[in-house]
Amino acid sequence: MSEPWTDPDKIRWILAECDTWAVVGLGDNPFRPAHRVAAFLQQHGKRIVPVHPSAATVHGEPGFATLADIPFGVDCVDVFRRVDAAGPFADQAVAIGARAVWFQLAIIDQAAYERATEAGVDMVMDRCPVIEWPTLGPPA
Repeated sequence: MSEPWTDPDKIRWILAECDTWAVVGLGDNPFRPAHRVAAFLQQHGKRIVPVHPSAATVHGEPGFATLADIPFGVDCVDVFRRVDAAGPFADQAVAIGARAVWFQLAIIDQAAYERATEAGVDMVMDRCPVIEWPTLGPPA
């Protein structure tokens, strides 16, 4: 049996219904995975919002130092941080009213998952939208 945070129906829903993605850890380094995933999301019609202490503009979108600094609604918070630093971003996603949280490959924090889902926020962990899109993403 698969883990609840890899539920294909939740992944399908997030990929189809979440239009604005705050990408935590997205800076101006083009060699980082966050940079490539954000570009992919943008190419598939998603608005990306860089969230990084440097608040750099990435892929033409202005960055913000924190999730709380974003002055508009966010549908999904996509987290590119080490597992020991990722959990608080699930809590911040709940605090800003995000509809979903996505932890990237190898990032699993069961306590953060429980807090987010108990607050009514869908959450996916240990997955990458680029990898999931071909089978679970919306049709072109």
